[in-house]
Amino acid sequence: MGITDVSKTQLIEKVAEELKNFKEIQQPEWGSFAKTGHFKEKPPTRKDWWYVRSAAILRRLNEVGPIGVSKLRKKYGGNKNRGHKPEHRYAGSGSIARKILQQLEKAGLAVQKKKETHKGRIISPKGLSLLDKASNQLKKR
Repeated sequence: MGITDVSKTQLIEKVAEELKNFKEIQQPEWGSFAKTGHFKEKPPTRKDWWYVRSAAILRRLNEVGPIGVSKLRKKYGGNKNRGHKPEHRYAGSGSIARKILQQLEKAGLAVQKKKETHKGRIISPKGLSLLDKASNQLKKR
């Protein structure tokens, strides 16, 4: 019984609500009008999208960590509509991924891993505890 036993969507929504209580995790001023990637036509319509993306990245750190900005850009990338030309794959915003990783690290939910082979950030025990608590609350429902 663990994090993988509950729906990813429900877990991310629950963790996003928990992340709103952390003072270190705040949407920047430019977050309300910034696009999440070159391939997007409009910025996100959801008001709390920053917390949802932060929760998704935290879950991703638990799933595959260590992970860095480059891999997150690839994960949150997409196809650009180029009219009659074929679609082209573009990476997501590196600035958003970087800022969220920095905020998660400042909140103590992620830690920097420095080794010769795999660099990037991994989930901390505090971050794992947050995910476990959220999944247990969802299981009790």
